[in-house]
Amino acid sequence: MRRLKAFRNAHLHLCPFRWLVWFLVLLGAALPCLFSSLAHADIGVVLGESMRTDMDRITGTGHSAVYLSRVCTDSPVKLRLCRPGEQGSVISTYTTLGEDQRFEWNAVPLSVYLYGVDDERDRPLFGSAKIKRFLEQQYRDKHLAEYCTTRRCQTSNGAEWEQMVGANLVRGIYIFVADSSEEQDRRLIEEFNSQPNVNHFNGVLRNCADFTRRIVNSYYPHAVSPDYLNDFGITSPKAAARSFTRYALQHPETHFRVLHYAQLPGTIKRSSEVRDGTEQLFHSKLVVPMLLFAEHTLPLVAGFYILTGRFNPERKSEEYPTAAVTETEHELRLAKTEGQHDRATQLESLAREKRAEVVGTPAEWKSYKKALKAAVADNITKGAIPDRKYLKRVFKQLDAAGTPVADESGALWLEIPSPNGVQRVGLTAGTVLAPSSGSKANVLLLARVNQVLKSPKHGRETMLEFKQDWTLLQSAMTAADIPQPSNALTTSNATVVAASGNQ
Repeated sequence: MRRLKAFRNAHLHLCPFRWLVWFLVLLGAALPCLFSSLAHADIGVVLGESMRTDMDRITGTGHSAVYLSRVCTDSPVKLRLCRPGEQGSVISTYTTLGEDQRFEWNAVPLSVYLYGVDDERDRPLFGSAKIKRFLEQQYRDKHLAEYCTTRRCQTSNGAEWEQMVGANLVRGIYIFVADSSEEQDRRLIEEFNSQPNVNHFNGVLRNCADFTRRIVNSYYPHAVSPDYLNDFGITSPKAAARSFTRYALQHPETHFRVLHYAQLPGTIKRSSEVRDGTEQLFHSKLVVPMLLFAEHTLPLVAGFYILTGRFNPERKSEEYPTAAVTETEHELRLAKTEGQHDRATQLESLAREKRAEVVGTPAEWKSYKKALKAAVADNITKGAIPDRKYLKRVFKQLDAAGTPVADESGALWLEIPSPNGVQRVGLTAGTVLAPSSGSKANVLLLARVNQVLKSPKHGRETMLEFKQDWTLLQSAMTAADIPQPSNALTTSNATVVAASGNQ
């Protein structure tokens, strides 16, 4: 803006025509950049981890959906192009959404799908069944009232629209992302808005992964395909993610990357890694009967899995966390093919460095665990917590004592009875350090950091997210007059980057 003002003042002496010519030249130079940024958008295969409930406990297949960054919602069943600042939406189908009409699909904003809130900044710091029900009720009253008037839709566990609100509270989520064009998005919007939205769900032929395949293949033909050998003739969520990953990596122009949203810390049972058919057999109690009664079949099934079915979503999210890393990997493979050894070495180092910025390194995670141990000891010394085991009970106690509420701006709080009335404890990054939260902010953040650091890789947030948690914890401990924890990083940056290659 300052440059534009300086340019204008310096050229006021020019005649109007000459000034107009200069303006058109500048506008002509700027328009390609402007429209190229507007034209960029994404399509993503959403892979939700297994919640180990109902049939998912047996199959371990998880859930599949589609993310579109330029397609937004006029309603849960009406699509439109997004306006500036909007994040896009997630579209999915279920056995039954439970609404007044038998809709095949619903679409919700990305932040609603992940966290149950309209603004990502209002996402809760921990999850519980009580908090999720509150978020579901908020969404139903605000966005679903027209389509959800029956008692069954409002109260039944079988109303699966609830799974599209705050999904990240109950399961970890991966989104396998590639570029899309505005023309592709417009075609999809026209198709979905014009065709009947009627449920014909079938677990074998028209399940959630088949729905994902239908949408993604309309953008990129044959990008998503079933794995009939490993899934026994059914399209599975993992097969959809695996085939799309393979396709996107073969097409560098798609700028492939994988987004990982670890399940929020909290009291809800931890989700488990997704499995396809043959993989689930090897992790279930069915292996023993198969050894006894199908000894000729088991080696064949094992061969299918080992040769074609191995795919680790968490590892892919570490390998390709950003489009920049994926592009560097393509350049690296080309350099190796052409025998450019020095350039290949430089590109390998660059890829490690870019990955480390997002997912961290073993050395970094180890240093934070060491720092947390010191922070816990300081909290015990100050009497803020009785012992480290207490951190496992913090979320449960806060949830049992508190009632979730939202203020006028949409920010979440827990209202907890106290001798002086009601204490409001902030439930988001933006509210947790409010004066009303008192010492509970420190304990809540300590419990969150503790659960993140104790989680396996697939249940652990990115290093970028964790550093925000750590900063909040430092501020909370300072407010509680407890020595501020350091990050305890004793290694140099070079060592940290090099260590990322050991992940």
